[in-house]
Amino acid sequence: MESLLAHVARKERDRLRIRRVDADEHPELVAKFEVDEIPALLLVVDRKVIQRLDGRAHLPQIEQLLEPYLPEVAPV
Repeated sequence: MESLLAHVARKERDRLRIRRVDADEHPELVAKFEVDEIPALLLVVDRKVIQRLDGRAHLPQIEQLLEPYLPEVAPV
């Protein structure tokens, strides 16, 4: 999933910020966000999880999850 998220990060760089967290290095975040399965994709807004995908996901699943929450891009 990491390569898919790198692709999404490049594609949506003006609308989205992606952060990778190593679960072994940050067990406090794993507990705080109740991550039971790795990999996990959490959409966090104002420090609250509003959507999540647990386990492996495909690009269309990731894009479908994110799209409703991404701000509109102003025309150039």
